[in-house]
Amino acid sequence: MDEIWPARTGLRVAVWVAMAWFLATPWEAKAQGTDTESIRVARGWNRLTTREYLPADFDQEIFDALWTTWPEPLRSRAEQASIESRRRMAMDRYGLIPHPDDPSRSLQYVVGKDGRWTMSCLACHQGQVAGRPIPGLPNSNYAIETLTEEVRLVKVRQRKPFGHMDMGSLLLPLGTTNGTTNAVMFGVALMRHRDKDLTVVARPLKFDLIHHDMDSPAWWHYAKRSHLYADGFAPKGHRMLMQFLLVKENGPKEFLAWEDEFRDIEAWLQSLKPPEWPWAVDTALAEKGRAVFATHCGSCHGSAGSHSAKAVYPEKIVPIDEVGTDRVRFDSLTARDRRNLNVSWFAQSVATRDGTKGRESPVGYVAPPLDGIWASGPYFHNGSVPTLWHVLHSASRPAVWHRTHTGYDRDRVGLEVISLESMPVQRLTSAERRTYFDTSKPGKSAAGHDFPDALNEEEKTSLLEYLKTL
Repeated sequence: MDEIWPARTGLRVAVWVAMAWFLATPWEAKAQGTDTESIRVARGWNRLTTREYLPADFDQEIFDALWTTWPEPLRSRAEQASIESRRRMAMDRYGLIPHPDDPSRSLQYVVGKDGRWTMSCLACHQGQVAGRPIPGLPNSNYAIETLTEEVRLVKVRQRKPFGHMDMGSLLLPLGTTNGTTNAVMFGVALMRHRDKDLTVVARPLKFDLIHHDMDSPAWWHYAKRSHLYADGFAPKGHRMLMQFLLVKENGPKEFLAWEDEFRDIEAWLQSLKPPEWPWAVDTALAEKGRAVFATHCGSCHGSAGSHSAKAVYPEKIVPIDEVGTDRVRFDSLTARDRRNLNVSWFAQSVATRDGTKGRESPVGYVAPPLDGIWASGPYFHNGSVPTLWHVLHSASRPAVWHRTHTGYDRDRVGLEVISLESMPVQRLTSAERRTYFDTSKPGKSAAGHDFPDALNEEEKTSLLEYLKTL
């Protein structure tokens, strides 16, 4: 790991100590003597890491037996390992980050005193770069489908009942590549069985959904945006953050009771700042790249790299035929799907204020802010492009790529990957297949956003250096 993180010991230690303090220090302690908003931010982090808003997915006994489902030789290595090492192996396999207060549990799940593991928002929104956790970073390692499949196998062996994830994954895919999820269709499926006030409504299952994988956005962009999602159709607000709690156990009463808690969670989101590039930067080259960015990128992505009052973010929607990136996400939602969300309880507190008229039939995708872009690979809304170098070199984007576990490519700025022309010919298990990103599959194309093709190689090199500084 030391060859990946900064070679300069002082910087390496400073970065890690700061990160460890952020994750390990109780937010209440950080907020002492501060204003009301800081206290709300403190409570928001505490809600995310301690509150169980969903039914538990599995218990500690199940988690500790997951290794029995693994292929050889991994299973034999786990059998010979200590319980602590075996738990770490499980977290590595499923893309989970050990909690700094207790490495036997995960930051992505709330583990109760009864040993039950309950998924939190951090499952998809708490990731790492080169093995170091960064708050609000997408979890590009999360193997949600593999974890759910193997939990289900252990439950059968232990004769324990299936939960909502075990049953739901039999009806719709959770994610065909590790680090991405079918989250958009989760939302559509959940809303189908509710009225606008979130009362459960009996309706037949819908089997013509357009399933597709999405890459989670960086949460530090939340403060800059007025509307959410790749096509920007939903107004931002604390209620909108709650829509994935729509399991049958949660009704209107629960949502009303939790509303203030999600105001705290939204305050925490609003407080996030993008991480700074922790390695050396060629400042002269980056300054040349700044001019390239202002000329060729700023009109869509804004004056990125700053959360100051002078920063400008236009939140521009680029027509789908102009941006040219995979359109499956664009086509997957109907105007009715968007309208159902925007007239529901989730949007009632903000829809009138921010306006949703005309957003039920958007023309394309929102050009996102680029603050902290160096940390948030892979790129594009579907996570199809592993590095920023590949974003700038459209003809060189790999058809298939396979990432190293926590490797980071400082030269190309993004995930450390092995590029292939096609999927391996040998038979792969379903878990192994999800470690590859195959851009030939529906919804997973890496085409489009070829605007950088207008730049020469010198301009691309300087722009890449500048993007490290955002």
